[in-house]
Amino acid sequence: MVAVYKPLELDIRTLYLKDLTFYGCTVLQPEVFQNLVNCIEQRKINPIVACTFPLKEIHTAQAVFLEKKHVGKIVLNVAQE
Repeated sequence: MVAVYKPLELDIRTLYLKDLTFYGCTVLQPEVFQNLVNCIEQRKINPIVACTFPLKEIHTAQAVFLEKKHVGKIVLNVAQE
């Protein structure tokens, strides 16, 4: 499978008028990912979890995702029950 990248179309006025913030980067230093993992392991960074579903309820999880009413991540628990 080949990834196809399209240029981002963004009207800067949208960022300004809606008081939005845009973050991005193109190249990270090699230690950045390990530092991120370390912060997660030390609980300095905590994810926002909207809801958790067992894997067998993936269809429900997808429906909740498509509603776009959640804040945070939708987690699928893949542990065997």
